Amino acid sequence: MKKIAILGAGESGVGAAALAKKEGFDVFVSDMSAINDKYKKMLDERNIRWEEKQHTESDILDADEIIKSPGIPDTAPIVAKAITKGIRIISEIEFAGRYTDSKMICITGSNGKTTTTSLIYHIFRAAGYDAGLAGNIGNSLALQVAETPHEYYIIELSSFQLDNMYDFRANTAILMNITPDHLDRYDNLMQNYVDAKMRIIRNQTEEDAFIYWNDDPIIRHELGKYDIRATQCPFAESKAEGLKGYVDNGLYTLEYPGHFTMDSAELSLKGRHNQYNSLAAGLAASIAGIDESVIRESLGNFPGVEHRLEYAGTVDGVRYINDSKATNVDACRYAIESITTKVVLIVGGKDKGNDYEPIKKLVAEKCSGIVYLGADNAKLHANFDDMGIPVRDTHSMRECVEACRELAHEGETVLLSPCCASFDLFKNMEDRGEQFKELVREKFHQS
Repeated sequence: MKKIAILGAGESGVGAAALAKKEGFDVFVSDMSAINDKYKKMLDERNIRWEEKQHTESDILDADEIIKSPGIPDTAPIVAKAITKGIRIISEIEFAGRYTDSKMICITGSNGKTTTTSLIYHIFRAAGYDAGLAGNIGNSLALQVAETPHEYYIIELSSFQLDNMYDFRANTAILMNITPDHLDRYDNLMQNYVDAKMRIIRNQTEEDAFIYWNDDPIIRHELGKYDIRATQCPFAESKAEGLKGYVDNGLYTLEYPGHFTMDSAELSLKGRHNQYNSLAAGLAASIAGIDESVIRESLGNFPGVEHRLEYAGTVDGVRYINDSKATNVDACRYAIESITTKVVLIVGGKDKGNDYEPIKKLVAEKCSGIVYLGADNAKLHANFDDMGIPVRDTHSMRECVEACRELAHEGETVLLSPCCASFDLFKNMEDRGEQFKELVREKFHQS
């Protein structure tokens, strides 16, 4: 019996363990942190061996293959030892792909991938398609393949997941954009990060489709390096030759596989970046054969994604917007651009090698105040203090919201769009957003 060791016992790792057990492998799960009780129960119910708060090398380095949580870097000691020993290391998505013939619609990009993934899933479900949501959102793909299989999977993929995918094939691959992100995981080399994102088209055939933002300079540069066999479906903001999706004279337009238009004012998602998300989602749905009437209705009634430009409330005439998902500079830029009022901007967290220069002009034009929210705000001070905009230094969400209330004037918007990861002060991005919303609600009831 072949042995599989799984590093990390979260949603991804436990799902992979369940599938490996079903397929007859000897399975061992190991996590350096404490394992959530929910996942312990799932492992115990399936008679899967596990350990927490340690890595027992003798139980890991004798495996035929290792499935690694995407959050664990290759520099982790146990991973480095496995690499030295020549043990193949794969992702949960790669493993799950071996045991299903379902259609895979896969979405990646530095920004917009969660919204696009959720919108595609919304359209597919509205059309009555048997679809599962997986990857960075939804339930583990491996667990669904093992126990609740679907005809289609809509999968959000991070660069970390793509790093350890080799034979997996996306029937429809969607690449939203490539801007600097996670450079701390890629030796601070942008090309390493770019190469990871481009793995989305790996193994595609003539039967497949590749949807991408045509105006992204990095994507355009990279296309010439690859023998792309899939049907290329570029989209852009304005009409141009060869595009399969665009907005022209107020009309949202798809040109593949048929011709489809709707008034762009009817799109539920507003803002330029959301036009891109809607174009990519519409193309994916159209390629899957979904009826135009369903696409039109779904693009018009999609409720949006939690923690992405989410309205949190109005206090003393000031709107509060939760954009905690904005964990890189480009996402923050999109958010600021989408707001028509003056902005008090909340930035900060675990820096990922950020370059703040691309947003400084926009911040100067639109921001009436900046609130730093992080364990260490030194880099933010160095970048923004000399811009002549009032700033506040905070180290908890409560301090942050108090500072925002002090800085913001009636008619303005407080925008939590941090540019950074959340792990310095919060459990995760969701925790950061939930704390923000809860404090806004508290202030609302006091006002």
